[in-house]
Amino acid sequence: MGEVGSQTYTDYQDHLQANADEFARLFDTILINVTSFFRDPEQWDYLAENVIPVLLSDKSSTVPIRVWSAGCASGQEAYSAAMLFAEAIGPDAFPRRVKIYCTDVDEGALAVARTGSYSADEMEAVPAALREKYFEKAGNRFLFRTELRRALIFGRHDLIQDAPISRLDLLICRNTLMYFTPDAQDRVLAQFNYAINPSGFLFLGKAEMLLRQADLFRSVDLKQRVFVKVPAPGVRERLAALRDVTEPRSQSSPQKLQQMAGHVAPFGQMLVNAEGVVVSANALMRTWFDIQDADVGRPLQDLEMSYRPVELRSLIDRAHQEGRGLTVQDIEQGGKSEDVMHFDLRVTPLREGTTPVGTSLVFDDVTRFYDLRGELQRSQRELETAYEELQSTNEELETTNEELQSTIEELETTNEELQSSNEELETMNEELESTNSELQSFNDELRQRTEEVDQVNAFLDSIMSSLQLGLIVVDQRLEVRMWNDRSEELWGVRLEEAVGQPLVNLDIGLPLDEVVRMIRSAAHDGASTQEAVLQAVNRRGRGITVRIVASPLKVADGRGSAVVLLLEQLKKS
Repeated sequence: MGEVGSQTYTDYQDHLQANADEFARLFDTILINVTSFFRDPEQWDYLAENVIPVLLSDKSSTVPIRVWSAGCASGQEAYSAAMLFAEAIGPDAFPRRVKIYCTDVDEGALAVARTGSYSADEMEAVPAALREKYFEKAGNRFLFRTELRRALIFGRHDLIQDAPISRLDLLICRNTLMYFTPDAQDRVLAQFNYAINPSGFLFLGKAEMLLRQADLFRSVDLKQRVFVKVPAPGVRERLAALRDVTEPRSQSSPQKLQQMAGHVAPFGQMLVNAEGVVVSANALMRTWFDIQDADVGRPLQDLEMSYRPVELRSLIDRAHQEGRGLTVQDIEQGGKSEDVMHFDLRVTPLREGTTPVGTSLVFDDVTRFYDLRGELQRSQRELETAYEELQSTNEELETTNEELQSTIEELETTNEELQSSNEELETMNEELESTNSELQSFNDELRQRTEEVDQVNAFLDSIMSSLQLGLIVVDQRLEVRMWNDRSEELWGVRLEEAVGQPLVNLDIGLPLDEVVRMIRSAAHDGASTQEAVLQAVNRRGRGITVRIVASPLKVADGRGSAVVLLLEQLKKS
């Protein structure tokens, strides 16, 4: 709030709603991805010596061991568990016998975890023997071996809202529960109890004790934070463990219990009265469609969800007109493809006798089934393709075996060619060094020529400056090409003001009409020199007599003929 300048919670809530990027910044600020390899080493030693051997002894080699690392952050604890299991059963059998599901709510941390790439500082806690065995050096970073990384499956998971991963032999959730309120911890641990196999283990961090959940877990070693589930005697009790554990343990009225059950129902429900005012919305409904406490009591038409993702008002009117419930399937909600949800909607008119009193809107999340249907269709297509490819693959395998021998022979030939290529590269390197020497000589010669040109230009500038006659060179368009210091002194026009300008546009005291006639005569004849004595006014406004000689000049750059004007101020006799 301090960073964005909000004074109250309401101000910051308004800021969140007005700025789409603010939630991501808030989320990154709240999440604390503090983790490391083998954090609290004595606990990991206990896991390796007392828990993993028990899990392996209870499982046959054909039954996979399922591990869930909940709140895995950037993956160090998941890879720590992977190394311990690989040490216990061998790296070759590890990918086949162990599946480690690694989840977190932070997509940025998961992206780091998926790469399995860590710096030297992050690897300090990994024993040297394990580092050499399970990591590959890539520059200044260490990569977990690719063939072993396939046993780790990374994905986003919200411990509060998403269903737990089931049939687990080991659940690792270290120093994650401490960030939840006690009621939220109870809810998560109830899901953990449901997810773990009867012979499975729960591995927590040092900051977590489970003192309130004796009916769900009992300690195997409290100091090392290793627990096993308290088995429920039947299915009904197992399902009861998944209820909203935040409801009061004391007895409540039937109306209260009914209201609480509706609030935590596994579907989204909203009630709208006959006047179209929102009467109630349960927890999932509020989460899915961003319904606030202030929205309860407002007309439905004022809420965005009244028309997005589906037009609710027309469905409500239709349900009351037809006097029956309506079902709308596969309603899509969300913008980005990875966040899209799919719902089935049931619109049920509520009547008291024959009088309409309201409408029940029930949204059922069918995203999982929609995704499964898509996966099933893709799998069927892939299966058909696989059947077709199987026969072809068998034939190709036979051909491949024959080609392998040929490939080995080709590789030997290629090795000889590579040696030959290496010799050619050495020869080419020598030629490049020779060429480089020639280029250096050429650069020296070019530098010498440049110095000579600079000397010639300096010599010409010296001649022009020393010449006591005014010198003006004009091209065939009568534009000034050269203007020496004496001309500047006579007429008061500087070099940069004269060069490039038509001679007739210069404000000088020469009778330019007569001068232009001389220039054109000299340029037309090509070899004759025009000479005249003219009366002029110098830069000080005094009358002077000037002798002008116009001589043709062939310009070397090929842009046409030019004319050289020599101007001499005659002294009065």
